Amino acid sequence: MKNTQKTLIVVIIFATIYACGTKKDTFISRNYQALTTKYNVLFNGKQYLQEGVDAINEEYKDDWFQQLPIEPIVFDEDKFVIPKFNNGPGAGFGNSKQKAEVQKELTTFEKAEEKAIKAIQRHGMNIDGYERNRQIDDAYLLLGKSRYYQQRFVPAVEAFNYVIANYPQANLIAETKIWRAKTNIRMDNEETAIETMKLLLVVRDTLEANLPDEIKEQGHTALAMAYVRSDSLQKAKQHLQLATRTLNNRAQAARNLFVLGQMYSQENKKDSASLVYQKLIDFKKAPYKYKIHANIELAKNSPNDSTANVVLEKLQKLIKNRDNRPYLDELYYQTGVLHQNNDSIQLALDFYNKSLRAKNGSDKQKTFTYEKLGNISFKEDAYQLASAYYDSVLQVSKDTLNLRIRRIKRKHKNLASLIKFENVVAKNDSIVRIASLSEDEQKQFFENYIEKLKIADEEAAQIRLNQLAFGNTDGGLQSANKGNWYFYNNQSLSFGKSEFQKIWGTRKLEDNWRWLEKTTIGSETKDSAQVQKVNLKYDLETYLATIPTEKTEIDSLKIDRNQALYELGLIYKEQFKNQKLAKKRLERVASLQPAKELILPINWHLYQIYINLGDVSSAEKYKNVILNQYPNTKFAQVIQNPNTKFEEEVAVNEIENTYKKMYYLYKEDKFEEVVTKVDEFLPTITNSELIPKFELLKAFAIGKYQDKEAYKTALEFVAVSYGNTEEGKRAKAIVAQLEK
Repeated sequence: MKNTQKTLIVVIIFATIYACGTKKDTFISRNYQALTTKYNVLFNGKQYLQEGVDAINEEYKDDWFQQLPIEPIVFDEDKFVIPKFNNGPGAGFGNSKQKAEVQKELTTFEKAEEKAIKAIQRHGMNIDGYERNRQIDDAYLLLGKSRYYQQRFVPAVEAFNYVIANYPQANLIAETKIWRAKTNIRMDNEETAIETMKLLLVVRDTLEANLPDEIKEQGHTALAMAYVRSDSLQKAKQHLQLATRTLNNRAQAARNLFVLGQMYSQENKKDSASLVYQKLIDFKKAPYKYKIHANIELAKNSPNDSTANVVLEKLQKLIKNRDNRPYLDELYYQTGVLHQNNDSIQLALDFYNKSLRAKNGSDKQKTFTYEKLGNISFKEDAYQLASAYYDSVLQVSKDTLNLRIRRIKRKHKNLASLIKFENVVAKNDSIVRIASLSEDEQKQFFENYIEKLKIADEEAAQIRLNQLAFGNTDGGLQSANKGNWYFYNNQSLSFGKSEFQKIWGTRKLEDNWRWLEKTTIGSETKDSAQVQKVNLKYDLETYLATIPTEKTEIDSLKIDRNQALYELGLIYKEQFKNQKLAKKRLERVASLQPAKELILPINWHLYQIYINLGDVSSAEKYKNVILNQYPNTKFAQVIQNPNTKFEEEVAVNEIENTYKKMYYLYKEDKFEEVVTKVDEFLPTITNSELIPKFELLKAFAIGKYQDKEAYKTALEFVAVSYGNTEEGKRAKAIVAQLEK
């Protein structure tokens, strides 16, 4: 009896297993396989897929200074995985046995793909060419998605196409078509993606297909992606508008709104952009990062009128909100921009500096803040400070190929020579001034300087002591329960002793211990050497010994200073178009008895500066110097013929051709003919950028058949008149060689 029961149970089990198998089309087998696929294999696969997507979202960092990509993911454009094809059902899925050959940890997307393949291979019920397991289309969709995120686009399209071809009535068919379109976009097949999406979404003209709102959102988002890739931004905006009519997917909907607002801003349609950003701010379920940046973008689009105060008040509220601490650098910066637009420069500077000090501030935000500070300093003629800010931009920036960074680099490079010459002037002026003092005045000057050093060092040492004494929570004063007196803390006491010896050396306990001659020598040679080395900082004789006393040395300093002043005048005049500073530097060098060769160019540049400033009476003074003392120079000729009229301008290409012809004449040793033709041709091209080339060619030709003085005079004209061009610099270098 018992054996019969056991046999019956075994038969029932085997019958159930047979009935639930994948080869028999029964009600039990279909539902059993569907349930097992959905709640076991596919459930785990979808979990792995979601983990991978969440990891991408966490790792992805948006660049809020650029237009955001519609899909927050960056694929490696150089990576393209070519699959191995086979001819079986679901071609391209590979053999699951191959996984044993790969002894490495699978990624979450690879695990999701593995689960999808397992569902297809173990639970597929393809009977008589028709799939009986209604969950298999979900498995293929999961397979395609996992491959999409692995950047295996060709096999991903295969999976999507298999669903579309074999399950045309599946409930996921629309979503599958959208994912296939996104994959085609990644493979640069935008036109194909656009055609398939239009077939899905549009019935006739503006009449839309009857699809769920969520599918419409996804479809129009995919179409917007395709149009962005094909640079059809107007159509991209249309589909982003359609995608944001409903806001079911809160993360993607918020992103679509932000990108749409950015597109309007780029077209300078501030009102439309503001409406979109306001809609995003009012979207309660939107991720907070989009809402806070929408507020910042609203502030950027605000007009410079009475509404600016309202925007400033709103930004101040956002700054006070503790939840906005991660965004303080951006909020401070935008507040500074608004103050700068309102000509409140000091307030702007305050907020820019707050932006730099904000914790966790991004490097890219710092580049914009440093640039603003540099531009303000540049506008206020504080060129050295501007150079320091531009240098900070270059130090912080990581994108050296960016056009904005390259422009800043060029600006910083232009300031470098100016800074160098300003430093030469400041340093040499200081040395010459001290050298001109009497011995008693020099001693008094350095004694005052040393006293200031000591006071500053004492204050710095005390600050460090206070930080150590009252900032130590483990072994500090309070933990010792001995009060707050400094000498109760052995660590602070030891630190203070070493700081004292570093500054003052070893001293006896007596009156007037701060006098230099009271320094005592310790027992060890090492300590003695250290005290001796440190005390040089406060040694009066050390400073006095550095003052130059020889007349030749002092004269050399003056010559270098005068040359630097002259160079500064040229830089301010020609490069930065700052006529006032150029006038100040050149007038100063003119009053300091400059070298003989500088007198003519100084008078010429001052004459031009006063003409540009409209001060004809002051220009007359320098004009007379040139006409009376240098009547035979080219400068005098230009002054005497200021209103020469010319019949027509010559085209640029004609000028270049003419230069080539003259250059060939020069190569043929026809030097006099070159000089004659240049003199005839130059009056016809007064506004050409090629004039320095002609002048330098003329100077070279003069040097070939005239004496050294004539050659030098011609080169000096080029060096002075076109000092900031390559030709001017070359002429200047040749003049320097001739003077040796």
